[in-house]
Amino acid sequence: MPDKQSGLTASGASISPGEGTVLDKRFGLTAHGTSARTEVIAGITTFLTMAYIIFVNPEILSSTGMDRNAVFVATCLAAALGSAIMALWANWPIGMAPGMGLNAFFAFTVVGALGFTWQQALGAVFISGLVFLFLSVTGIRRWLIAGIPTSMRSAIAAGIGMFLGLIALKNSGIVVDNPATLVGLGDLTQTGTLLAIVGFFIIAALDALKVRGSILIGILVITVVSIAIGASPFAGVISMPPSIMPTFMQLDIAGALTVGIFHVILVMVLVEVFDATGTLIGVAKRAGLLTEGPAHTNKNLGRALMADSTAILAGSMLGTSSTTAYVESASGVQAGGRTGLTALVVAGLFLLAVFFAPLAGSVPAYATGPALLYVACLMVREFEEIQWSDVTESAPAVLTALMMPFTYSIANGLAFGFVSYAAIKLATGRAREVHAATWIVAALFVIRFAFFME
Repeated sequence: MPDKQSGLTASGASISPGEGTVLDKRFGLTAHGTSARTEVIAGITTFLTMAYIIFVNPEILSSTGMDRNAVFVATCLAAALGSAIMALWANWPIGMAPGMGLNAFFAFTVVGALGFTWQQALGAVFISGLVFLFLSVTGIRRWLIAGIPTSMRSAIAAGIGMFLGLIALKNSGIVVDNPATLVGLGDLTQTGTLLAIVGFFIIAALDALKVRGSILIGILVITVVSIAIGASPFAGVISMPPSIMPTFMQLDIAGALTVGIFHVILVMVLVEVFDATGTLIGVAKRAGLLTEGPAHTNKNLGRALMADSTAILAGSMLGTSSTTAYVESASGVQAGGRTGLTALVVAGLFLLAVFFAPLAGSVPAYATGPALLYVACLMVREFEEIQWSDVTESAPAVLTALMMPFTYSIANGLAFGFVSYAAIKLATGRAREVHAATWIVAALFVIRFAFFME
């Protein structure tokens, strides 16, 4: 936090009232107790902690048949555009990019398991963005957040983490198919598997040592080692950006309006609501941008909520899964970021990243696997928020988390979780504790089970 009386930022830089007049007027640097230098450093810090997405997202989405290079460009542009909207519209120091979890849901559930085309999946992202924007503008989004129990919100995050963990272990060759036991341990002597394990240790150790960009460093180290030992080819580092046309405006909205994809849009909206809103509020509180009291009294919160909603629409048109606010933005806040200038720096760096397509193409799956696994470990920490002493809270939460990896579907986890939460509360005579929002979501999933199961 800035020391406003002493005129020092969190990084120790002095604040001059006349420093960066144009930027000061646009972002209110002095009013927020910060400086242009501090904001730039904060933006670089945030970018380094979330830049791993430009390598991981193309790896995940390309499994659907999408052009990997086009997805890479779409990822960079969606992140740049989303961060710029957050910077210029909401003036908050929060970076945006395609979200972890929803990209896996997009690729492995919507396309892989349910059989929809990736174009239809992009159409579903677009529709979910419209719904999300409507919920944000009308205030229903805040009502939903207030109505969903904390244990369920925590379980959703933890369950998505477990789902990502299973995907990471499978892609790294650590977990393999076993006809007798469903899953089993892979061959740990394989080069790719060994490198994945080493990569995870590198990322965890660097993060424990508070090294900025630990996940990005881990990906790059394993990629360099893999190329050096001849395990993967080297395509170069910098070039002109590849074409985005294979994914640009390829969304199939008409196809996404088919009956069978109803629950897909429902899940996308729910995860977007919980993930993005929780991140926005959490990071904003850490930055001192939220005041105590009713949400409507917090300046720019409404703009921030609409900024991430519109970013989803833009991302679907560019050719990537749902864009969301990144919790890694907290690292930039820790470095002193307090205004949209931090997010604008993040946007600029993502734009520059489009020139590193050859490097992204050189990253093997077993280099991104450790990153995915470590993100999973961070997400599973949400279990600590569950009320373990109350079985009517803990049982639905655990069921939510377990069903995601074991049915390979975030949708199934949400469905079983919300329906079981309402049912157990009803069966124990505690139905009055269930908010109307939870009843509505549970009812929608019952309808899904009754009419939309394939």
